Amino acid sequence: MKILVCISSVPDTTSKINFTSDKSALDTNGIQFIINPYDEFVLTKAIKLREQHGGTVTVAHVGPANNEPTLRKALAIGADDAIRVDAEATDSFFVANELATIAKDFDLIMAGRESIDYNGGSVPAMIAEILDLGLINGCTGLEINGSNVSGEREIEGGKESLSASLPIVIAGQKGLVEESDLLIPNMRGIMTARTKPLNVVTAQANEERTVSISFEKPAERASCKLVESGNEAELVALLHNEAKAI
Repeated sequence: MKILVCISSVPDTTSKINFTSDKSALDTNGIQFIINPYDEFVLTKAIKLREQHGGTVTVAHVGPANNEPTLRKALAIGADDAIRVDAEATDSFFVANELATIAKDFDLIMAGRESIDYNGGSVPAMIAEILDLGLINGCTGLEINGSNVSGEREIEGGKESLSASLPIVIAGQKGLVEESDLLIPNMRGIMTARTKPLNVVTAQANEERTVSISFEKPAERASCKLVESGNEAELVALLHNEAKAI
């Protein structure tokens, strides 16, 4: 079974986010980039499926050369090879088209439900639509038996069980594997990753349908006033006169 895992490179959640002086782009100075956390769950599941059924795990990414450390980490975790599309990932439709070009030769295409930077959640569905394949979105359980797929996903108020056939697109999230089971690179994996293939391909002439004009931080949180226990009158006065909440 040939498995493709689509990887995003995102800022570490502890990074302080700033934009360039003209607010047209993220200021990457001092930013530590990591594998998108949702993609880590998917990658671990893909490696476990390879252990059960054989085959290969390829990771794919759309981005510039300075994102290659993220792919090398995925190789260190256990992927067999990597593909980097040499282009800036600025538009979901563009990214999905680039990944779909690669994914058409795979039995199972996996990606995180969304990336934690843009939180668009659109690329896996776009890949499925472009390739005319089924999609299990927000997948929290996955079993493969031959060409048969059994999946589970969270829905409002419960869980939904699904059945499908390969090839298929899986958009995974926390629960696909347990957090304690996430694979971490060890020294042997890091050394081996240096010799694994990382192929760079030229981007196709795909259309970008959206352009980011500017970025703006959310407003700073207002200061907080504490009211002593039992002083309900002061609390009501503050809510009425200052917060205008009542």
